[in-house]
Amino acid sequence: MNLDATYKAWLIELKGKIRSTQIKAALAVNSTLIEFYWDLGKMISEKESVWGNKLIEQVAKDLKSEFPDMKGLSRRNLFNTQKFYNFYNQPIVQQVVALLQNDIEEVKSPISQQLVDQFKKDGCKGDSIVQHLVAQIPWGHNILIFTKAKTVEIALFYVKQTIENQWSRETLKNQIGNRLHERHGKAISNFNKTLPDSVSALAQQTLKDPYIFDFLSIDTEYRERDIENQLVAHVQKFLLELGKGFAFIGQQYHLKVSDNDYYLDLLFYHTRLKCYVVIELKNTRFMPEYAGKLNFYLSAVDSLVKMPDDNPTIGLLLCKEKNSIEAEFALRDINKPIGISEYLIAENLPEDLKSSLPTIEEIERELGYDIE
Repeated sequence: MNLDATYKAWLIELKGKIRSTQIKAALAVNSTLIEFYWDLGKMISEKESVWGNKLIEQVAKDLKSEFPDMKGLSRRNLFNTQKFYNFYNQPIVQQVVALLQNDIEEVKSPISQQLVDQFKKDGCKGDSIVQHLVAQIPWGHNILIFTKAKTVEIALFYVKQTIENQWSRETLKNQIGNRLHERHGKAISNFNKTLPDSVSALAQQTLKDPYIFDFLSIDTEYRERDIENQLVAHVQKFLLELGKGFAFIGQQYHLKVSDNDYYLDLLFYHTRLKCYVVIELKNTRFMPEYAGKLNFYLSAVDSLVKMPDDNPTIGLLLCKEKNSIEAEFALRDINKPIGISEYLIAENLPEDLKSSLPTIEEIERELGYDIE
């Protein structure tokens, strides 16, 4: 590169930026660090067209000389900061942010109020909102998201989910690998007709379709109870797939109605929805009569278990397969909130999904829930 006076002046500005950041937070606070990487990527992107593609190599050399003990100024990481900024600096971002605003207004979540405040503060400026979001997760998580996500919309979905669920990097990798964004909120349900408006949208977003139980080791011939027993045996992994908020209450939960005994496959309580959730497992394709039986169970739980300040009990019917039209018809006149989803176990996962999933050993490691 031709190191002219303009470059040297810009380098001085860049060094000043680093020093001010060090003074402000010593680069220890994650949000400050991510905002710094955003600004760094922006500065490099704006100047690369002036000084050419050797800029990063030269900047890395000069910054290393000036800040020998500081991490994050390697040639590789400077490339990452540039990719980071360029990925989100697209015309589509403003449209995505508008959709995001609609989403947070409809689905109340732990970060909703933060985003509402940020929208008011920044006047819904796309780049500012995005910068606020990505600054809330570690740099390693950010790299994983912007290098794996195909669109800004998908990327921001995983950023939001990481913030809300406090995922470790391995958990995030697993969720991206099994394409959570394609399954999230996709269950067929009647929630919009059977739940209060205040919880209907959140309840829908709580469910998935299909659920992936790749951690189960089951022979070709298996019964519903075999699946149920293994899900309980691997309850941590099961809860990870169900999502944040589910608390396990019991298996084959006993209810007595009149003089008859009934047993629920699995009973949970959802801490955000503030309601019980009954999960029924079927080792067959969906049949309409399953919805009727689950409706009966929900009535029993509402009468015998639910407390006055709990929201209506929700049912989740998990089947090996379903016909969407049949499922919708079956729920049309049901008066209790029910969702219907399929589930996949290792033997019937699509080949492209199998290749993207982590090994059992990797899943075991991620269950430490270490937040980087």
